[in-house]
Order: sequence, then C-alpha cells, then structure tokens
Amino acid sequence: MKNRAAASTHKKVIVRLLDRPAVRGYLNPSQLGNAEGLDLLTPDGEHQAIALKDVRSVYFVREFTEDYEPERKAFLSRPKLDGLWVRLKFRDEDIIEGVVPNDLLALLDHGVQITPPDLHGVSLRIFIPRTALAEMTVLGVVGIARRKPAQPAAAQPKLFNE
Repeated sequence: MKNRAAASTHKKVIVRLLDRPAVRGYLNPSQLGNAEGLDLLTPDGEHQAIALKDVRSVYFVREFTEDYEPERKAFLSRPKLDGLWVRLKFRDEDIIEGVVPNDLLALLDHGVQITPPDLHGVSLRIFIPRTALAEMTVLGVVGIARRKPAQPAAAQPKLFNE
C-alpha cells in the first residue's frame, strides 16, 4: 500500500508591506491570527520572516499577478454572503469593504479576514492586521443569525384542582 503525502496547507499570497514593495509567496493561513509575524515561503523555496507590524494586508490570490488588489473596494448593493458587512479604514485613509464571519471570537485575533466585494477577482480573501487599521465599522448583518431553536413553553401549572 502506498502512503500518500499530506496535502499542502500553504496558500498563494501576496503580502503588501507598509514601506516596501509587495512580496509573493506561500503562507499557512492557520497561523495568521495566532502569531506576531508571518513565516512566508518564497517561490524560490526560502523562508522569510515578516513582522506583522510591517504588513498592510495579505491577499490570498488565485494566481501571482500584478493586479492583485480588488477592482471594486465597495459593494454595489447589500452583499449576499452570510456574515458582518464591514468597512475598514486603513491608517493611510484608504477604505475597503468586505464580509467577515459573524463570530466575534474571530475578531479578537491579531487581525481580520474579509471576503472582498469583487468575488470574481484575483483575490479570494484578504487578511488585514490590526496595526494597519485606523477604524472598522459594521455596516450590517447579512443572513440568518445562527440561533438555537426556542424551547417550547412548559404547560402552565394549574392553580386549582379541577
């Protein structure tokens, strides 16, 4: 019996830095919210450590191209995806909208992951560190809130014996 190799957990990313040109590489998305930095695997196979405070945004892309930023930075109408519709304002006054999961625990990490308005663009998802943001505003809640079904009311006790 042949042993199969484990599937790669590294995704194609373009890391846009605050003061330097963008860096292309591969990144394990499960480490994003838990670390103070990124461990990027370059296309040449080298590890490159990047401090999270130097990162403006991380674009998870389909392909490495020059036009990785979303063409549209705002939704034309109310988004159809379930989650929180948010507007993010960067420290450099740039603004982008997106949808984040309706899970407040996910927002307590080192940054926020959004689904951009341009669903058919090169960028599938964007991670933005807290240090790059000046403001985050919730514009709306989209979809159904995941609630537990209401318990049926217990029968009212009888006050008098009938």
